[in-house]
Amino acid sequence: YFLAKAQPRRTFIARTRIVIGVPSGITEVEQRIVQETAERAGTGFRTEVTLVPEPLAAAIGAGLPVLEPTGNMIVDIGGGTTEVAVISLGRIVVSESLGVAGDNLNEALISYMRKAHSLIIGERSAEEIKIKIGSAWPGIREETMTIKGLHVNTGLPSAIPITSLEVREALQEPLKAIAECVRRTLEKSPPELASDIMDRGIVLAGGGAMLAGIDVMLSQLSQVPVHIADQPMLCVALGTGRILEELTRVKPSAWTSMLGFKN
Repeated sequence: YFLAKAQPRRTFIARTRIVIGVPSGITEVEQRIVQETAERAGTGFRTEVTLVPEPLAAAIGAGLPVLEPTGNMIVDIGGGTTEVAVISLGRIVVSESLGVAGDNLNEALISYMRKAHSLIIGERSAEEIKIKIGSAWPGIREETMTIKGLHVNTGLPSAIPITSLEVREALQEPLKAIAECVRRTLEKSPPELASDIMDRGIVLAGGGAMLAGIDVMLSQLSQVPVHIADQPMLCVALGTGRILEELTRVKPSAWTSMLGFKN
């Protein structure tokens, strides 16, 4: 419905192009399902679907020089997955898709509040805690807030104060999994590209990159500089938009050809 409404109704339009970001670890079967679903979207025109690995789209959206013969490392911490990749010459050299990301941070907080304070909170409250007083590294943020929920024993509304220290402790397990994923990807990188990454640093994208101190944590644990993209939550959207723009040019784009996409 949305695609049909968004498509301009002009007689000279012969096709609709759709660019979709997908996890780097997606299987061929999953790729086919995504592609067929998009093709059946029903815009009224012939639909051409291009699937783009999310880390590549995020790197492009973050402004990384992905076509240069140097190593670029992107860590895209989304809601459901964390995508880690090393990119050079327009290709993903090494990547890992981890099923631990922002949603798991919220789940860890919900579990902690139930176990430590016998308080039942929802996804929205967990997200609020994470944003307001959450941090991934000591000394970045030390605050307290009162969180409301239902007491496990009485089932009645209850309000309990929680500190940044407690939040940090609650988030340790999923944050450790993300850090280990970054370390494994670095270890699998070719030496010459790893050297570039040591000099240029790792770039963080996605909503998870906005957790206070996560850049410091990853830098300390990997011993590599870590930077947060200017618009971390928009990187994948900006990257897929750039690819779509290049694909729809009248003349074939050398830029998309180098990335392996056909106009």
